[in-house]
Amino acid sequence: MPSSGHNPVLAEAVGVVLAAGAGSRFGMAKALVRGDDGVPWVQLACRALLDGGCRDVVVVLGARAGEAEELVPAGATSVVAADWASGIAASLRAGLAAAGDTGADAAVVSLVDLPGLRADAVRRVLATVPEPDTARHALARATYGGEPGHPVLLGRAHWRPLAAAVHGDTGAGPYLRAHGAALVDCTDLGGGDDVDHRS
Repeated sequence: MPSSGHNPVLAEAVGVVLAAGAGSRFGMAKALVRGDDGVPWVQLACRALLDGGCRDVVVVLGARAGEAEELVPAGATSVVAADWASGIAASLRAGLAAAGDTGADAAVVSLVDLPGLRADAVRRVLATVPEPDTARHALARATYGGEPGHPVLLGRAHWRPLAAAVHGDTGAGPYLRAHGAALVDCTDLGGGDDVDHRS
């Protein structure tokens, strides 16, 4: 699944889609959800990351992984977080571990339940990296209406310390705040709201 939105500055970015949860409030694993047009959310997530400038995408699965894997688009890599039920931290660790097997300088993390996420938001967050040699230490996250959201940009130098810092249902937020992550206003682009309940 080649990228059609190659970013000329940060050439080695890998997208990471967190899609492991059981979706208890939604009523089903969100990795299995399709939009009204029949397109799986997991495919929308991968396309937004690729069109936004990521060269590759890793999808982290957990609940009903066998079924969900069939929806992961060709060209994307799927991994299963064995301890996914312990919280989002397990999924993030699994995604960063898989990213570590690539040559990427940074990871761009998003969630499967953001079907409205636009490639423009991914491009805007990637654009916070002024030079390729700064990518490994970069930290940035999209905001919507002043609230933190996705995508989140994590330079490779942060992958191991972040993986060690997260636990349970506490994700990257505290680490990003503590390390002064750049905040990238994407309010005008929309698509920042996760979908926790069926309409």
